[in-house]
Amino acid sequence: MSENNNDQQQQMDPAGSTMMFQRFVKENTEPEPTPKRPITPYILAGVGAVVAIGIIVAVVMMWS
Repeated sequence: MSENNNDQQQQMDPAGSTMMFQRFVKENTEPEPTPKRPITPYILAGVGAVVAIGIIVAVVMMWS
């Protein structure tokens, strides 16, 4: 009977579960994911290439 009472106290103790969670987080050895490379430079390079091609096409059409 005292064993059941002790089990209920452990299950209802929020500080105990919080400490168990903190210990779990502290001991977690999962490596952090590598950060993603930014895509903005690729977008800017693509837009620049399209603009450059547009300028070349416009100049060629003016001289033709």
